[in-house]
Amino acid sequence: MEMLNLSLQSGNSFVTDYLSQSKGIMNFFHYSFSDDASYKERVKELQSRQFMRNEVADYIQKYMEKFPQSKSVQESISKLRKKDSAVVIGGQQAGLLTGPLYSIHKVISIILLAEQKEKELGIPVVPVFWVAGEDHDYLEINHIYTPGKEKMKKAVYPEKVLEKKMASDILLNKEVCKSWIEEVMESFGETEYSHQLLHLLKEAVDKSDTFVDLFSYLTMSLFQEYGLLLVDSGDKNIRLLEKEIFLQQINQFQGIAASVKEQQDIVENSGYSLVIEMSDNPVNLFYYDETIQERVLLQYDAKEQLFIGKNSSIQFTVSQLKEIASEFPSKLSNNVVTRPMTQDLLFPTLAFIGGPGEIAYWAELKKAFEHLGIKMPPIVPRLNLTFLERGVEADIKELNLDLLDVLINGTSKKCGQFLQSVSNEKVESLVKDIKQYIQHNYRKLEEEMSKEEKGLLPLLAKNENFLISQLEFFEGKVENSVKLKHKVIVNKFNRIERNLKPEGSLQERIWNITYFLNKYGLDFLDNIMELPMEFDGKHKVIKL
Repeated sequence: MEMLNLSLQSGNSFVTDYLSQSKGIMNFFHYSFSDDASYKERVKELQSRQFMRNEVADYIQKYMEKFPQSKSVQESISKLRKKDSAVVIGGQQAGLLTGPLYSIHKVISIILLAEQKEKELGIPVVPVFWVAGEDHDYLEINHIYTPGKEKMKKAVYPEKVLEKKMASDILLNKEVCKSWIEEVMESFGETEYSHQLLHLLKEAVDKSDTFVDLFSYLTMSLFQEYGLLLVDSGDKNIRLLEKEIFLQQINQFQGIAASVKEQQDIVENSGYSLVIEMSDNPVNLFYYDETIQERVLLQYDAKEQLFIGKNSSIQFTVSQLKEIASEFPSKLSNNVVTRPMTQDLLFPTLAFIGGPGEIAYWAELKKAFEHLGIKMPPIVPRLNLTFLERGVEADIKELNLDLLDVLINGTSKKCGQFLQSVSNEKVESLVKDIKQYIQHNYRKLEEEMSKEEKGLLPLLAKNENFLISQLEFFEGKVENSVKLKHKVIVNKFNRIERNLKPEGSLQERIWNITYFLNKYGLDFLDNIMELPMEFDGKHKVIKL
């Protein structure tokens, strides 16, 4: 394997400025991710705070019993109990078969940064992945994409979930899931590794009850040797540990909301768009309403002094909500504002690994953290990776394309330029002339008929549209004929775009890791982990 570091500018101006660590943007954060001194300062801050290390370690040890693990996992749990330890943490939704590649890239980032900082700081640093099991957007996690002939195909898990259930509560139909997996594997084509991978995927289904279980089982199957620890934010048992945090957030909900709004004003006045949508009188907590089996976002009715849900379907006094937090904390869960604070209060967080969108919303939380008397950890951009297969690389060279340009713009425009260069310009010109002739003379005919035959104008328009549509149909046939003549070249353009810029997005947002495991073996990620990756904001293209 060979790795290239490319400067791939983000389409998000905030992220571009953050990667350059510009002075203005660093005012939104407490630490610089690129400054070694920031991590030493962060360690000192963590040492001044108290954490439920043993309780959290006990929870993780119990939670992870049902997933594959190695000696390294137990060592990480032991490290977490130590008073001087810290964690590198990041998270994602529980996508099917681990979801888009960026979830895997985030796990890799967490593990590698933890290893790096443990060596640099001389303290135990544990990699922790926060599975967002409390998330209820089923349509975001119920599918993967598989490579089709020209474009990617969406392979949707066939069962519907009508309620806004948390991912942790969505049960797997094991037979349906296995059948769906077989279809996915069939679309990849059989290789020497297919049997082994299919066995792993079916074993994962057998050992899983929910979507989150399946995600966690596969993640640990792939990364158990690296001491990765998992947390399911939708698990009722971890929310038992969060009761004091919920109480703190309830007691200070108005101050937290006001602090976020104040920070948002600073961000907006600096010329950046806001990411977090703040409603009026937000509480920034969800309540799980068993009657409708959904999470309901709470707001505060100042006039009635009540916490209410949508359409006032539920309502609580302050004392009632505090009682729920104390006695039934599993009924509460965080939103985008309070989740980062909960993570930071639960774990001695040395650094948070985030994607572009996450970095932007953390910038809106600085004053909320300060309101709670704590600082945000260094926010480290996750590694951005693209896997470049040998055949695709050969296509790029043959077509004389620039790899960086392909990653930014795809190949559709270049393919169009190629087809234009080999098309019969005279035919195109004649068709264009005929179109203009028809349109010009129909205008004249329309003008004449409007004097005495207005009733026939709709028929005239219909007749014109029919002629134009026939010409366009003919144009399409001519275009398809050109494509067919140059099918080999067109297929190369399509293959490059499908692999590197599918659906106009980076590979990591569309492709799933199972394709690469099927083609290159279950040790594929182990080989990736051996590459010398730096957290420098560069895009890493890995030649396979």
